[in-house]
Amino acid sequence: MSQLKEIREAILSGDLDAVSSIELPESYRGVTVHADEVEMFEGVPSRDKDPRESLHVDEVPVPELGPGEALIAVMASAINYNTVWTSIFEPLPTFKFLRRYGKLSPLTKRHDLPYHVVGSDAAGVVLRTGPGVHSWKPGDEVVAHCLNVELEGPDGHNDTMLDSEQRIWGFETNFGGLAEIALVKANQLMPKAAHLTWEEAACPGLVNSTAYRQLVSRNGADMKQGDVVLIWGASGGLGSYATQYALNGGAIPVCMVSSPEKAEICRKLGAELVIDRNAEGYRFWQDENTQDPKEWQRFGAKIRELTGGEDPDIVFEHPGRETFGASVYAARRGGTIVTCASTSGYLHSYDNRYLWMNLKRIIGSHFANYRESWEANRLIAKGLIHPTLSKTYSLEETGQAALDVHGNTHQGKVGVLCLAPEEGLGVRNELLRAKHLERINAFRGA
Repeated sequence: MSQLKEIREAILSGDLDAVSSIELPESYRGVTVHADEVEMFEGVPSRDKDPRESLHVDEVPVPELGPGEALIAVMASAINYNTVWTSIFEPLPTFKFLRRYGKLSPLTKRHDLPYHVVGSDAAGVVLRTGPGVHSWKPGDEVVAHCLNVELEGPDGHNDTMLDSEQRIWGFETNFGGLAEIALVKANQLMPKAAHLTWEEAACPGLVNSTAYRQLVSRNGADMKQGDVVLIWGASGGLGSYATQYALNGGAIPVCMVSSPEKAEICRKLGAELVIDRNAEGYRFWQDENTQDPKEWQRFGAKIRELTGGEDPDIVFEHPGRETFGASVYAARRGGTIVTCASTSGYLHSYDNRYLWMNLKRIIGSHFANYRESWEANRLIAKGLIHPTLSKTYSLEETGQAALDVHGNTHQGKVGVLCLAPEEGLGVRNELLRAKHLERINAFRGA
């Protein structure tokens, strides 16, 4: 622990060159789930499973550093829904992912452990790099995207998301970002935005890149100026970035939220068309097995009322089961439903007549490839897209942070301090920060 203290002090003092000369510790603290607890929620409804019971802060050994890899000192991380899934062991325990990855090679065997260090976001400083790493060195301030690929087969070389060994770091691999030290492939690293604090810089990674691919990329909806874009959960971790991309790209977002407070957040971002689904009282399901097309029709009419008679060109879908039937109905003739995540359930049901007879498309979208992640991070660094951090917890409070996201009681992103002792540290460009401070703080305290 004395080495970790030295590393932290060097980073906080700005003496980044000293990091390479400080001996690595033998262990570090990380947020884990345990393989012997995967049955702990047996028989408990998903909504009642409590991440505070399953997420632990453990002292774990620093993993061996392999070729093409890097160890980073994590100053801050953030909560994504995949950490919620991991914590409630749904749709299956992540130890199955780790066992499968461990069979790939002697080096990946490191990941197959009885504990799983979780987390798919990180902002920090490079501590060490393995053989074959040329673009990064100890002392570099970085953020990490969560795409882990091997690229030994042909499929991933056109789009890295199609690699046969594609995984999400910290979810399908071990040694994730909710920890004091993390192990990444060096090609996950990107420059940290100099005008952001550690906790702000940690938040965009996964959701920003995911929203970029879903909406902007040719691999997603290929959004253009003037498109009407229906955005579910528009003030949440993923939707808050989708709203920004729609506004920046000249599209017309229709923001779906669940409270007046969340509606106000969207308006602060610049959105004008906002629907509070709770105020409207939409009930897309009559019971567990039966959807209500009349509610789809009422929903579609509300959208047309706001847009001057236009249906959405694009539906930005991520709730999944609860909303998917309404999304397919609401999209315009020839429109696109682009989907990921399925946080309310991954078995989707919809009336195919509205899809096939109206020539609509469903596009599956998962995270982002290397290039898309880099482009999304570049927009953060230039102050064109902003973090949506609303609240920050300590590493010891990660269970509560995950519970916030599980219960959808949060707005934007929820951050977690790892080695950073407090909020507000790590800013290197005060002028750029001052220019965008109002937008950077738009979600604070929400």
